[in-house]
Amino acid sequence: MHRSAPRLTRILACAAVPVMLVVAGCSSDSDSKEKSGSPSASASSAQKPSAQKTEATVEPAKFAKLPDPCDAITAKTITSLVPKAKSKAGTPARSSDTSARAGCSWNGLDDNGVNGSQYRWLDVGFTRFESDQALGSGAKRAQEDLASQVAKAKAAEGAKKVVEAPVSAIGDQATVVTYDLTKTKEDFKYATVVARTGNVVITLTYNGAGYAGAKTPSGDDILKGAEKAAKETVTAVADANEMKSSPSTSMSKSPTAKKSASHTS
Repeated sequence: MHRSAPRLTRILACAAVPVMLVVAGCSSDSDSKEKSGSPSASASSAQKPSAQKTEATVEPAKFAKLPDPCDAITAKTITSLVPKAKSKAGTPARSSDTSARAGCSWNGLDDNGVNGSQYRWLDVGFTRFESDQALGSGAKRAQEDLASQVAKAKAAEGAKKVVEAPVSAIGDQATVVTYDLTKTKEDFKYATVVARTGNVVITLTYNGAGYAGAKTPSGDDILKGAEKAAKETVTAVADANEMKSSPSTSMSKSPTAKKSASHTS
């Protein structure tokens, strides 16, 4: 009995040593983690992005306004394309917001008595698109509308010999659609130019027919007239957005100034 007591004491002492080492080790490990931070926490912190990605902003619209559609084509061109226009000033289209959508048209019958008559009709429409974060830039939206307007022109009811072709030197991009159409028992020649300049789409249609035995106008002449007028409308959009508020500029743009200039020239 006396011999087993010291032996038991030694066994208990040895068993206590690993426990102390483990406790000491945990205590030391905990202290070092508190000082330097846990490896897993550091890794997750490094992987976490410093800031959220911001959504890319769309390109601002190039043009903020539209021209007066009835002034977008020069008086000289109107006289050339529609010789006997009922109103040289044109007939404006109805619009609830002329800063986004506007149009004007001219029509007239050049009556040559027994030699027949020539009818001409010219129409221009402007549509301006704002840039929108959800819908895209004004230019992109205008491109989509251009395709839509071309499709409408090609689908004109009763149209025959429909031809679509790209046109150069009219805005940023342009397409012309030509076709023949019979109405009021007469053969008409049509040319529709759909052009885009920046965030503005211009749809211009020019057509004509010969009445009372008069010769049907040449398709080439109708096309050339439409392209000439379309080029002027593109220039009008640029001018409307670059106007200066100086007295001389305001005078040159006013109807009174135009009339004075025509009288003096």
